[in-house]
Amino acid sequence: MPDRRSVLATGALASAALCAPFGAALAQTRKDAVTLAMTLEPPGLDPTAGAASSIGEVVLYNVLEPLTKINADGSVSPLLAESWEVSPDLKTTTFRLRRGVTFQNGEPFNAAAVKFSFDRAGSDKSTNKDKRTFATLTTQVVDEHTVVVINKDIEPDLLFLLGQATAVIVEPKSAAGNATRPVGTGPYQLGQWSRGASITLTAWPGYRSAGNVKIRRATFRFIPDPAAQVAALLAGDVDVFPRVTPRSLTQFKSNARFQVVVSGSRAKTILAMNHARKPLQDVRVRRAIAAAIDRKAVIEGAGDGLGVPIGSHYVPGAFGYIDTTGINPHDPDKARKLLAEAGVKTPLTLTMTLPPTPYARQGGEVIAAQLAQVGITARLQNVEWAQWLSGTYGSKNYDLTLISHVEPFDLGNFAKPDYYWGYQSQKFNALYEQIKNATRPADRARLLGDAQRLLAEDSVHAFLYQPQWVTVAQKNLRGLWKDMPVFVNDLAALSWA
Repeated sequence: MPDRRSVLATGALASAALCAPFGAALAQTRKDAVTLAMTLEPPGLDPTAGAASSIGEVVLYNVLEPLTKINADGSVSPLLAESWEVSPDLKTTTFRLRRGVTFQNGEPFNAAAVKFSFDRAGSDKSTNKDKRTFATLTTQVVDEHTVVVINKDIEPDLLFLLGQATAVIVEPKSAAGNATRPVGTGPYQLGQWSRGASITLTAWPGYRSAGNVKIRRATFRFIPDPAAQVAALLAGDVDVFPRVTPRSLTQFKSNARFQVVVSGSRAKTILAMNHARKPLQDVRVRRAIAAAIDRKAVIEGAGDGLGVPIGSHYVPGAFGYIDTTGINPHDPDKARKLLAEAGVKTPLTLTMTLPPTPYARQGGEVIAAQLAQVGITARLQNVEWAQWLSGTYGSKNYDLTLISHVEPFDLGNFAKPDYYWGYQSQKFNALYEQIKNATRPADRARLLGDAQRLLAEDSVHAFLYQPQWVTVAQKNLRGLWKDMPVFVNDLAALSWA
């Protein structure tokens, strides 16, 4: 099969009479179709059963919908819920559900589906990464279009959390097959999944506002290699690449064919440490690793300068943020002294597992060079995304790993006893319980600050930076998100000018 550029070159030799209809057809096709690119292919298409953020990048708000919707500015608006009322104690939320909504298999969306989805997400058998959140919820059906959600804890951010991919409402009869054939209430349905290459979504005619959907066909291509990402954009093989490698940013900014959007995020890029392995159980060793790392150099090497240093698992702009970067500053001499105090004989050899994202592969090289200066040999182990999810995240088989955690409200991961980090702290657990039950914003902010300080002092990880994401798109594509509080590609918001 000839590639697109060969076809166009051949077409250029044709007569004007033949060329004009071809060009018109191509232009018409582009008005209601879009090709997006992603670095990582999702391992499945059920965000309630897998931890990869790439799942939500394809299906959230497109195929599968939650009760609420998170907007680009971080605000929350109605989606499958038309409205809600929150009790004064912040523990009970009454949702009024949208009427006349059906799932793509013809089954009705109703309060029973909401209860099924939330009960399933919090059950003992759940593999939902936010199982802990749903396990504290009790969902009661009042009538077909009204549900009451009672939270055992106070969670001021519940409406935001219920707008994430892990909170999508699934249809009971088809839920078990969502990993390969997701059935939702959204404007798109799965067209085709060519493993290792692309996923195509097509507009669903039964969507409640189908007439407002401008993009009728969306194809997601998977391109992990940074050079190939740039080449695909320049060749016109993809229309938009959200969260593309920042490489060659200058040439896109100076090219009139493209628009460049630099987005803020709530993500945290960290060098995660496995607390179940020696000598990483020793806080002095963890502090030594943190002290060996120059965050600004990592930002330059991993993110092409697009990032803000962080000292804990919290980012500037989030409620209750405090600056903890001074707790573990770059200090190679201190790192060497800490290793000596811990009785570590150098060179200390540790394996650093790197997923295929450009920031990880590039940043891993920078960090390995910095660790070598203090007597730590980091053996770089490059793995594919599926291997990282199963081996590092699932089986906890790693020493160090460079990864971005993109969830906005995920401090609770440090209180999970079986989370892949292996961090165990009764002091943090008690503090997190206080945070969850703080009714006054001032108290909650103070406690969040205490939690950030504790994680920094424990040097749970080497906390690196808050990334800024770069989206490059054709100049006439409209509806791109300016900021990214969650990873999502809101296809129904897109259109061609």
